Amino acid sequence: MNAHCEHVIGTIRREALDHVLVMNEAHARRALAEFHKHYNSHRPHRSRGQRPPEAPQASPVVPVGTPRKLLRTRILGGAIK
Repeated sequence: MNAHCEHVIGTIRREALDHVLVMNEAHARRALAEFHKHYNSHRPHRSRGQRPPEAPQASPVVPVGTPRKLLRTRILGGAIK
């Protein structure tokens, strides 16, 4: 269990907190809540076939040659895109 905790803490530090100057506890809680939302709803995970944890099991089928639009979302004031 210790290895899993260290992995999660390292991920939070590398992907979120290394890019944000935390001013107080309330600011830290807001930053972590926003990162948590991003981590569980947008970020791909290897163990789930590059789908986020809150995504449905089956990926939507998109016909080959269909133009698709990429969407970039700013998280934590642009620290994560």
